[in-house]
Amino acid sequence: MSNVSGMAEEQHLSYPLHECVFEGDVQKFARLMRTEDLSKKDKHGNTALHLAIMLGRKDIVQLLLAHNAPVKVKNINGWTPLSEAISYGDRLTIISLLKKMKHQAREQIEERRPNLVSALKQVGDFYMQIKWDFQSWVPLVSRVLPSDLCQIHKRGTSFRLDTTLVDFAMNDMKWERGEITFLFDGDAKPPHSLIVMDNKAGVYQRVRYLETESEIEDEVDLMMSTDIVTAQMSTKSITFSRAQSGWIFRQDRKETIGDFNADFYHINGLTLEQKKRREHLSEEDLQKNKAIIESLTKGGCAINIDCNGEVSN
Repeated sequence: MSNVSGMAEEQHLSYPLHECVFEGDVQKFARLMRTEDLSKKDKHGNTALHLAIMLGRKDIVQLLLAHNAPVKVKNINGWTPLSEAISYGDRLTIISLLKKMKHQAREQIEERRPNLVSALKQVGDFYMQIKWDFQSWVPLVSRVLPSDLCQIHKRGTSFRLDTTLVDFAMNDMKWERGEITFLFDGDAKPPHSLIVMDNKAGVYQRVRYLETESEIEDEVDLMMSTDIVTAQMSTKSITFSRAQSGWIFRQDRKETIGDFNADFYHINGLTLEQKKRREHLSEEDLQKNKAIIESLTKGGCAINIDCNGEVSN
């Protein structure tokens, strides 16, 4: 669990909300939150919501959520308030945070939607193909790595994306092919604006904006029984260098694409850091997750999990 000791002395200097959380002063906190920035972070990147969860101040947590304090915000270690709640295992708090996070995400989508639709109207209709692939410096390895040709159709405020790479497991060098289509209709209202189609199976699904209570409960069950994972991308040490062509006489790589002369560059120093926490998991959870992962990676028999969490083949 995140260490909150040693922070108290700094909070009273310039973080009045954080100080109230440490002291557990709900009444003072309720007064201050009317004028203070609820998204303000201390030097550890923690908001008042982070600290309230880590210190078990449930009344303050509910106050913050009632006043729409941001939930999807990370501290310097990459953890959100929801991550901390999962770590401490308070189910009711996890449910409250998850619902608020989804609500805020929907609000952000709807807020940005007019700008997206406006941009689509300004861009002319087009068809585009994007080919991408994984490359390796190891001889012959690139031949077995996956690739895909994405096709994009744009008309008016709508666009269609077709892709054939459904899933890829780097550890086992296995990938799954399919025929997946994403359809976005800018003129339609949610939940009718985004559709995912599986052309091979002949089925489709509308992307919904609201989940039922049972779906929320299932999602919380999964969160509380699996690793907490966060990923952060750093561009602090990123550099660009000209790509070279030729074996003996090296020169800057250039190609003509349509009517344009294109230069090629290598991007170096882009770092993706992934962190994992599992202090909230019991030994039974770890064994169950291991059995599920082994079954999936080996492509063996199906795994059944009963209502008591028992695993059987």
